[in-house]
Amino acid sequence: MVAAVRRFNRTVTQQIGALNDNFLAQDRPLARARLLWEIGPDGAEVRSLRTRLDLDSGHLSRLLRSLEKDGLVVVRPDSADGRVRTAFLTEAGHAERAVLDQRSDDLARSLLAPLSRRQQDRLVAAMQDVERLLTAAGVTIRTVDPSHADARAGIRAYLTELDRRFPEGFDPDVGITAQPHELRAPAGELLVAYLRSEPVGCGAVKHHRDDAWSEIKRVWVADSVRGLGLGRRLLGELERRARAAGADVVRLDTHRSLTEATALYRSAGYREIGAYNDNPYAHHWFEKSLV
Repeated sequence: MVAAVRRFNRTVTQQIGALNDNFLAQDRPLARARLLWEIGPDGAEVRSLRTRLDLDSGHLSRLLRSLEKDGLVVVRPDSADGRVRTAFLTEAGHAERAVLDQRSDDLARSLLAPLSRRQQDRLVAAMQDVERLLTAAGVTIRTVDPSHADARAGIRAYLTELDRRFPEGFDPDVGITAQPHELRAPAGELLVAYLRSEPVGCGAVKHHRDDAWSEIKRVWVADSVRGLGLGRRLLGELERRARAAGADVVRLDTHRSLTEATALYRSAGYREIGAYNDNPYAHHWFEKSLV
């Protein structure tokens, strides 16, 4: 599998011209051309560029200075907060970006042209599949303190979605709690999933050590990454954390309106059991053995 991935990488980099010093016959390599494209017609915050392109600050600064030296970009501090810097295209930058846009279209057409319509459809479908899988591979999951801004944002998104989807609405102060102190070691743990440094999912586990079981809570995945298997991945990671804490069993409950969550739990090996709590928002209770 590793050999196949490497062979694919070599083919793609050659086909798209990434090996050339002058990408798309422009007087700059791929990295600078891509940055010019990402800045876009309306400009972009430097911090956002760093996140979107997954570049360290030093490398991005060097690329921006090179584009500034060529008269294609200007970087200005925000008038309200000097720590925030935004990159804008100059008139020459806009002109070069337009050429880059046209030549990128031409390159795409040249890749498709030798193929039959059926082969074109297959190639485009395969590219879309690869893009989604590479996006999934780019997601990282790590433990985050419940007080961290990313954790709070994930929990807030989770609560907002429940309030929207439950016919009766959702009040987080009613029912089974998942307070910050319950989601810190040794009582529990909270995980946040990141894609290019942006939080795109979360999940938590509460440990009931005296009875050797743990409860999974607050599993949420952003709309932008749904369908990538992230919910299943978060679930599996939470199970591993529960097992490491000494749990023999994990349990969870869910609302009847969350049909996709119910399907996920069943397919992941959970079996429906009787109510183990008095959560007023729960209609299904599940359990899975970890031994």
